[in-house]
Amino acid sequence: MEAIKYSSSAVVIRDGVPVTADGQADGTREKSIAYRILRAHEAGDPQADKLHIRFDALVSHDITYVGIIQTARASGLREFPVPYALTNCHNSLCAVGGTINEDDHVFGLSAARKYGGIYVPANQAVIHQFAREALAGCGKMILGSDSHTRYGCYGCMGVGEGGGELAKQLLNNTWDSDAPEVVLVWMEGKVPHGIGPHDIAIALVAETFPNGSVKNKVLEFAGPGVTDMPMDFRIGIDVMTTETSCLSSIWETDDEVRRYYENVGRPEDYSGLSIEDGTRYDSMITVDLDRMESMIALPFHPSRAYTIHELQADPEGILSRIQDECNASLEGGVKMDLLRTIGPDGKIRVDQGVIGGCAGGMFDNIAEAEDILRGKDIGNGFFDLSVYPASAPVNLALVQDGITLELLKSGAVIKPCFCGPCFGAGDTPANNSLSVRHTTRNFANREGSKPGQGQIASVALMDARSIAATAANGGVLTAATDIDYETSRRDYRFDGSIYEKRCYYGFGEPHPEEELRLGPNITDWPAMPELTDDITLEMTAVILDDVTTTDELIPSGETSSYRSNPVALSEFALSRRVPEYVGRCKAVRDGVNDTGGLLGSCIFARRPGDGSAREQAASCQKVLGGLANICYEYATKRYRSNCINWGIIPFTIDKEQGVEFSVGDRIFIPGVRKGILEGKEEFDAILRSSEEEKSIKLYCRGLTPEERRILTDGCLINYYAEKIKEH
Repeated sequence: MEAIKYSSSAVVIRDGVPVTADGQADGTREKSIAYRILRAHEAGDPQADKLHIRFDALVSHDITYVGIIQTARASGLREFPVPYALTNCHNSLCAVGGTINEDDHVFGLSAARKYGGIYVPANQAVIHQFAREALAGCGKMILGSDSHTRYGCYGCMGVGEGGGELAKQLLNNTWDSDAPEVVLVWMEGKVPHGIGPHDIAIALVAETFPNGSVKNKVLEFAGPGVTDMPMDFRIGIDVMTTETSCLSSIWETDDEVRRYYENVGRPEDYSGLSIEDGTRYDSMITVDLDRMESMIALPFHPSRAYTIHELQADPEGILSRIQDECNASLEGGVKMDLLRTIGPDGKIRVDQGVIGGCAGGMFDNIAEAEDILRGKDIGNGFFDLSVYPASAPVNLALVQDGITLELLKSGAVIKPCFCGPCFGAGDTPANNSLSVRHTTRNFANREGSKPGQGQIASVALMDARSIAATAANGGVLTAATDIDYETSRRDYRFDGSIYEKRCYYGFGEPHPEEELRLGPNITDWPAMPELTDDITLEMTAVILDDVTTTDELIPSGETSSYRSNPVALSEFALSRRVPEYVGRCKAVRDGVNDTGGLLGSCIFARRPGDGSAREQAASCQKVLGGLANICYEYATKRYRSNCINWGIIPFTIDKEQGVEFSVGDRIFIPGVRKGILEGKEEFDAILRSSEEEKSIKLYCRGLTPEERRILTDGCLINYYAEKIKEH
């Protein structure tokens, strides 16, 4: 939309404002807030083009921490070297899968006790809200095994990665990355009444994601428009920067941030961070807050954004187009019908509203939703509304201010702190219904539907304010800017006594004599072979979508209960996208090629790895005998890193070669082990299909020496085992 514009031109700060850079030597990226923080955490050369970062704290939730700790334990873990918070906000539905979800929680507490960690019991907080309230600090860096690890508006750089990268930190190794470009996000104007953070976030994603303009870069927020934004508003934008595919984010800090740290009882964690004259930014995004409108992101991506007014003006045209695009990606297995939402009066009626998680479950969002719903009700039709506060302290403040009371009177249902609706483990809608949510993602089937069983539902992202306006209108799609309501500004009064009573704080006080509590579903990683001199890949899945998400590589939702059992989880790999994949992989697993080297499976996708940081998207491939991915480019650094850490070679191929892969094709790559160890980036390979045999070129660029060893040793666990032997 016109309110947000990206420019690829470099800018320099002069007299506190950005101006077009005068040549390559005008200004320096090193003066940015981002680089001041990155260089302070650099474990190697503080001027190098490759970063080697050690973080101040780590965070994981209960579908990632078991695998991370098991990986680190197999690699020699003795004690957590930095504060590591284990939250329980994903596998909180303990009725799913019998005892195994709660077994993970018990494992988490036993690990926190044994290694000196922090344990946050189920329903106390979603992962990122706990990190905001208990761990973030100005100038700090936090690494999380969740893609929405973003704390930039608190002056803290957050990075979301797969579990292997956290295991490295637990073993006192570094997170390695190319030195990123920095993009200035310059905010001007004031937020109009009725506009919320999700409106701005959706528009920002729409401007940046489709063309990859900020991929693997750092977004640095500044400008006069930031000043009047409350902290909950800022984090509502910040947490969604993940969907732009950027690497991290950071904001200027001010008195609003200072008051936040005072409120949560950690005033010492505040320091002033501001842009400086002479700072060079590689590009800039301008945000005109005055022109922002109520937004909606339609299935199946947060970047499919329209103003609500645009959608209301042409519901049939827009929904037909989106419906056709979604059905094309579903490949005929089931039919989505978005047109059913259009009533005889031409108005769109939705079936469900959800406000929750790390993006929507903030105090201010819920309080303003209550302002809109006060004295009204959601009716007794098909529409329902669920609200999930982001933490027990937020929940307590909502109760104390009477907000919960009024929401309950309106017919909304207040639920515990839980991330479930964001990934398909709670509030799954009815078949072919449309849910509007202030959550982070609306990928295909992420809400819990199963196309293979004839089920399809869809999610559109909206701000809590417009969701409340829609609820007050009985489910008729309504922009919050189109209704009259008054906001009663109520400040979030943090009460940390609940955390003090229920959370285990054991950092620096490990109990090595205590045993881990291992339920029957918690299993060790299976043995994984090292890379042989020559390998043969059999293509077991060919995905031609523009982008392939990690949700498609390993579905969310019901699979979460098996995240601690690598073999059982692997049975779900690509189950909602290529159901035949697992059987095809097993047919070639543990095989050998004509030269005695490994024969393994391979996936081709044009741009894989958008979305979640979950390492299981790669580890499941490895458990099934996977050896490589081939693509035009990787959607995110974190997915490529996951592949490397699990011994999946991250090949790319140039589109210009015109190679069209088919299931069953075999690719023979001679000398691959030696080539990787020697830093070779171009590999000659032979493609053998049912029709022909021809030479192709594959690329594996930019590997660090450590990544080369991880790949040739077969996986991160093998790499650390070899290091232990060497010493």
